Amino acid sequence: MIILKNVTLRRGSKILLDKTSVSLNPGEKVGLVGRNGVGKSSLFALLNGTLHEDGGEFSIPTQWRMSQVAQDMPETEQSATDFVVDGDTLLQAAKIEVAASEASDDGMRMAHAYMALNDAGAHDAPSRAQALILGLGFSIAELDRPVNSFSGGWRMRLQLARALMCPSDFLLLDEPTNHLDLDALVWLEAWLKNYAGTMVVISHDREFLDAVTNVTLHIDHGKLVRYSGNYSKFEDMRAEQMLLQQAAQAKQQERVAHLQKFINRFKAKASKAKQAQSRVKALERMEKIAPILADAEFQFEFKAPANLPNPMLAMTAASLGYPPFDDAPAGAKPTVIVQNVNRSVLAGQRIGILGANGQGKSTLVKTIAGALQPVAGEIITGKGLNIGYFSQQELDVLRPADNPLEHMIRLVKETPANVRPSAMECREQGLRNFLGTFNFSGDMVNQSVGSMSGGEKARLVLCMIVWQRPNLLLLDEPTNHLDLATREALSIALNEFEGSVMLVSHDRALLRSVCDEFWLVSRGGMENFDGDLDDYQVYLLEEAKRQREAPTVSTGLFLEIEGTGR
Repeated sequence: MIILKNVTLRRGSKILLDKTSVSLNPGEKVGLVGRNGVGKSSLFALLNGTLHEDGGEFSIPTQWRMSQVAQDMPETEQSATDFVVDGDTLLQAAKIEVAASEASDDGMRMAHAYMALNDAGAHDAPSRAQALILGLGFSIAELDRPVNSFSGGWRMRLQLARALMCPSDFLLLDEPTNHLDLDALVWLEAWLKNYAGTMVVISHDREFLDAVTNVTLHIDHGKLVRYSGNYSKFEDMRAEQMLLQQAAQAKQQERVAHLQKFINRFKAKASKAKQAQSRVKALERMEKIAPILADAEFQFEFKAPANLPNPMLAMTAASLGYPPFDDAPAGAKPTVIVQNVNRSVLAGQRIGILGANGQGKSTLVKTIAGALQPVAGEIITGKGLNIGYFSQQELDVLRPADNPLEHMIRLVKETPANVRPSAMECREQGLRNFLGTFNFSGDMVNQSVGSMSGGEKARLVLCMIVWQRPNLLLLDEPTNHLDLATREALSIALNEFEGSVMLVSHDRALLRSVCDEFWLVSRGGMENFDGDLDDYQVYLLEEAKRQREAPTVSTGLFLEIEGTGR
């Protein structure tokens, strides 16, 4: 049992935990939640021994073997398989003992060493490691690739596989889903459900927490509050508590009235039916979520688009892919990822883009955004189309040396005069006021972006998109760096948005809340997906099994071209 009794934990002069107590029982799967900055990572550091309590008593069974994901970026020529096998500390200790026993020329010691090596699973260690690697989205062709040939996100997947490879009684996972696609996420959930030890996980993915945890530990005002059940049960109990507060109730009713007004106005109008239905979804969720949002860092909304072309765009016999690489031989042909696409995006549509890893989801979004040109066919855009694009690499596009105000001033200069907001909003004070609505106020307006957290950078990107008043939102994994409360705020804002949305995300709660229909990118084509997200999870598991059993694997090229840098 893990016991914290009257524990005080400080970081510098700031008290993170203040004489708080909690117990965690063997075998429990614990979700650790709380607002950014309250001390979740510091509590992890206490649990793994890198920090010590400043007061009170903390104990953890000394015989427990602990495993966690290393945060450093591995630089090694080792193959992916060998790197993950080395995560098995029990096996590595057995190998060292075998070498030492052979050097000692002690027959009895060698016998015991080889028995320990066998007990540690040396015979099947490579296959166990490869099952983890394949489950996390790699292809068979990549099992023997050097670790340092992969991009950062894929190396972090290998670090996760290495942590899972390590025999443990206590598993610590800090944001394990950040670098995963939905197919890898579904596999990880299945693996963790079968994990026999005690687990503590920090995550901002509500459905992941619901799937793998049975206890929720909430850090709130320096106290650890234990709730029985997963995140949704915690949220229900927390919402009930907050509903008792008059301020939270007032905020909820104000936003409920706003949505109900839209529903009443447009529910009978055919052209607005889907938008009204989205507001109904938001209203249903808000009954539970608004109290949580009352304690959130911020709330925001997308302004009504200046116009709504219909259709927004039309794709005719479009083939999507990439031009030849710069060092390709003369006459090299483009690489086609998705072909023969005949689709229109209509005003008010809310489309979720589904597809297993590497099938072309990001290629589709990049092409619609104009970052790529169609390899064949054409894409015709509606008059007045104004795209707000959030790409997976959007945070890398921000200028580290510039501050938020400088980013907004540059955005004004780059935005055509005929689509800018009012002159007042384009002036410096107007930009400062707008940044303030996204919690960039005071000194933060002048803080360099390079010194900001991933969540703050993502918030700045959202701020810049909202300012442009788009009528079509293209969102490619927008939640990777957002905490739970900010994800909920984004979900509500998207449901209130009057334009069209195309969304790629591994956050199933966001997909369920926002999207009315799904398009499936698969095996070089695109089609409607008629099932729900539960059906899609089954599809992903079947697709992963099919690829593992296939005699040859062709997804390696797709994975590289999809922007992973591999």
